Amino acid sequence: MSSTATQPASSVSSASSGTASFPAPNPKEMQRVFDVQKRHFHKVLKVSKAKDRVVLLKKLLAAVERLTPEIKQALQNDFRKAPHETDLTEIMPSIAELKDAIRHVKTWMKPERVKTPVSLFGARSSISYEPKGVTLIISPWNYPFYLAIAPLTAALAAGNTAIIKPSEFTPETSKLLTKLVKETFQEGEVAVFEGDHTVSTALMELPFDHIFFTGSTHVGKIVMAAAAKNLSTVTLELGGKSPAIIVPGANLKKAAQKLVWGKIMNAGQTCVAPDYLLLPEGQTEEFVKQAKAAVKSFYGETSADIKNNKDFCRLVNQRNFQRVSGYIHEAVEKGGKVVMGGETDSSQNYIEPTLISNVPENARIMEDEIFGPVLPILTYKNLDEAVEKVLSKPKPLALYVFGSNNKHINKVLKETSSGGAAVNDVIVHLANPNLPFGGINHSGHGSYHGWWGFRTFSHEKSVFKQAPFSSIEMLYPPYNGFVDKMLQFTKKFFV
Repeated sequence: MSSTATQPASSVSSASSGTASFPAPNPKEMQRVFDVQKRHFHKVLKVSKAKDRVVLLKKLLAAVERLTPEIKQALQNDFRKAPHETDLTEIMPSIAELKDAIRHVKTWMKPERVKTPVSLFGARSSISYEPKGVTLIISPWNYPFYLAIAPLTAALAAGNTAIIKPSEFTPETSKLLTKLVKETFQEGEVAVFEGDHTVSTALMELPFDHIFFTGSTHVGKIVMAAAAKNLSTVTLELGGKSPAIIVPGANLKKAAQKLVWGKIMNAGQTCVAPDYLLLPEGQTEEFVKQAKAAVKSFYGETSADIKNNKDFCRLVNQRNFQRVSGYIHEAVEKGGKVVMGGETDSSQNYIEPTLISNVPENARIMEDEIFGPVLPILTYKNLDEAVEKVLSKPKPLALYVFGSNNKHINKVLKETSSGGAAVNDVIVHLANPNLPFGGINHSGHGSYHGWWGFRTFSHEKSVFKQAPFSSIEMLYPPYNGFVDKMLQFTKKFFV
C-alpha cells in the first residue's frame, strides 16, 4: 500500500529486504492445487447454497477466535505490534467482516429483479450473482492477518475458492495463516503458498478468474499486466499520499489528537494513514503543541518513554527503516524543520513520532507515500490553495478534513477526488461494512467490505426470461409494411 516508496508493502517485490531465504517456487505444485480448486469449484462451490457458504464462514470465524492468542504473538514477533492494537486492527475487523457476511450472505445471493421495458412486453429481467471461480489473494505485510482474512471472507461468501500468497516480510504471521487454513479448509477450498516475490510471479502465470492484490501502486501495475495475459479480473487495493486538511475555525486539539492516533498507529504503516497535513497559516505552533500533548497522553512524557512503550510498534524491517529515516534527513537538508520527535534507532527499526514543518515540495517525503510515523506540515493562505495542492498529486486512497464550517468542508469534498473521505476523523471509515472501501486510479481499482466484497468476487450475470408470447416476434422478417408500422409505433410510444 505504498505509492512510490522503494520498499513496497506487498509480497510481489524484487527488492531484497533482509528477510529469510525461501525455497524456489514449485510451478507443478501450484498447477496441481489450482486444478484441484478448479474441479472443486465446478462440482461443489459453483452450485453452493447460502447455508453451504455459511458453514465455511463459520469455520473460518471459529478458527480466528481459537487462534487469537497465536495471532497476537505472531504479530508481536514480526514487528512488535502491541496485542491491544492487534485486537483493534487485525482481530476485531476480521471477526466483524465474517459476522456481517454470515448474517447477510443469503440476502446477497438472491437474484435482483430489474425492470423490463414495455417494448419487451411479457419478459422478466434479473441480475444473478454467480461466483467468479478460482481466485488469488496477494496480501501485504502491514496488516498481514486482516488483509488476508477480509478478502478471503468476501471470496468465500461469493462462492469462490482461494489461494492466498501472504507477505514474506511478516514470516510468523504467514506461518500462522498457513496453519489456520490447513486446519480449517480442504485444499480444494482454500490453500496458502508462502515465499518471496518469485512465488507471486509464478502464481500469476496461472489463469485465475480473479486476482485481489493489496500493495503498492508500482507493484499494482505489475499485477495488472500479469492479469492481462489471462484476462483475469483484478481488484487493486493500493495507497498514495492521503491528505489531511484542517479548515479555518477547526478545533485544533481534537484534530491533532485524531491525526496523531491515525498517523502513529501501526507505526504509520497504514495505507489510509494521513500522509501530509495542510494547515491555515499561523496555526503551526498551536497544532504542534496539541500534537505533542496527544503523543504524551498516548505513549509517555519523554522520548525514552515513547521508545520503551510496548504499545508502539516498529517498522517492519531495516529497509523500511532506512527509507523513512532517509526521508527525514533529506527533508531537513532541504530546509525542513523537525518540530516534534525525530529520534531514530536502526538497531530496533525505531522511528519516534515526528512532525516536520517547512517541507519543500521537491523533497521525497512529499512525493512518496511515507508509510512511517512521520507527518509533514504544509500551510496555506486560503482554501483554494489547499485544494490545488491536493489536485496536484495523484488521487489518494483517503482524504481527511477537519472543521465545523460545512461550507468549507463541502468545498473540499466536492472539489477533490479520493477513494474515500472522512470528516473530523481518520481511518475509522473502514470499519463501516456498508461503505465500499477502495481507491481510484493510482490508489486502486475496485472496492470491497461487506456487500461490496461479495460483489467484487461475483459476476453479475444478466438473466432475461422470455414469456410464451414475445412482442419481438412481430418484428421478425420479412420486413413488410406491417413490420414498418410496428417499428414506427414502437419508436413513438415505447423507446
